[in-house]
Amino acid sequence: MRIIVKWLWSSPSTTSLAPVLVVNRFRSAGDDVSIRSDLEGALALLSAQTGCEDARLGRNLDDPGLWVMVTRWTNVGSYRRALSSYDVKAGAVPILSRAIDEASAYEPVEGELNEALPRTFE
Repeated sequence: MRIIVKWLWSSPSTTSLAPVLVVNRFRSAGDDVSIRSDLEGALALLSAQTGCEDARLGRNLDDPGLWVMVTRWTNVGSYRRALSSYDVKAGAVPILSRAIDEASAYEPVEGELNEALPRTFE
C-alpha cells in the first residue's frame, strides 16, 4: 500500500521567493582576534554559497564585545540549502551555533509585507 502526502499552500503566495536577511549576533568572550577570525571564515563559506547576495561583519561601537553577521539571500530556500552544504556544516556551523539565541531571519521591507499564511494538509 502506498501513501501519498500532498502539501498545499493556503494561497499562491510568493513568500518563499522573497529575499531574506539573516542577522546573527555574537558575544565575544574577550578574545576579539579569535572571534573575528572564526566569523570571517564562516562569512567566506556562506558568501560562496549559491543564493548569497551579500555578507558583512560588524562590531558594536558602544559594546566592542558584540559582533554581528548579516547575510542577504535570494530566498529562504537558498539560505536553508547553504546551511545544508558540507562545507558550511563543517566550517561555519561551529561559530554559528554560538550566536545569541534570538530570531535571525527577516524579510526586507521593500514594498508590501509578506502575509504569513499557515500550511494546510490534504
